Amino acid sequence: MILDRKQAEEAIRILERRYPNASYYLDFDTPIHLLVLAILSAQTRDEVVNSLSKRLFNRYKSAKGFADADEEELISLIKKVSFAKKKARSIISACSIISEKYGGTVPKTIDELTSLPGIGKKTANTILINAFGIVEGIPVDTWVIKLSSRIGLSGSRDPEIIEKDLESNVERKYWHNIAYVMKEHGKTICKSGVPICSKCPINNICPKNGVSKRG
Repeated sequence: MILDRKQAEEAIRILERRYPNASYYLDFDTPIHLLVLAILSAQTRDEVVNSLSKRLFNRYKSAKGFADADEEELISLIKKVSFAKKKARSIISACSIISEKYGGTVPKTIDELTSLPGIGKKTANTILINAFGIVEGIPVDTWVIKLSSRIGLSGSRDPEIIEKDLESNVERKYWHNIAYVMKEHGKTICKSGVPICSKCPINNICPKNGVSKRG
């Protein structure tokens, strides 16, 4: 079952009120640091990525610093993340392009960002929102995919279709934070295994798609 627009808007408003402090979860100081962490975060726990940030950014402070990094040394600093070798190469390549083409400044458009190695649409949206306050779309991560289906905000598992469905049903003022609200809801109540529906603030709205057991 898919919620109609009125139901979807109500569900989002309720979740936004429930998690007023939900926010982006990676620790960064500059746009280039955010870009690097966002690349590292794919299929890796936030806690692991954040644990690397201090040492990593003490060693490399700019796009040029990462562009000139020795690949093996960079790998040694990020070895706790999944696919460390591939991510190290993406970071070095992306930062080389930023250094040479954009004067060391992270670009501010979806098209420019997604042209960089290791940067997809979700990551590009994340960078624009959290580094520059530019909201062009909604970051669709694993939690957004899972909960959009379960709550009835989208009938697809395709990130691009889910983003379009959310943009159609979610007021634009919520776009910058909805992914983090949904992640908080997923970790707190709408868990991957058995969701705690009895404590869910949208229990009476949610169609509970795909849910076989409830807490």
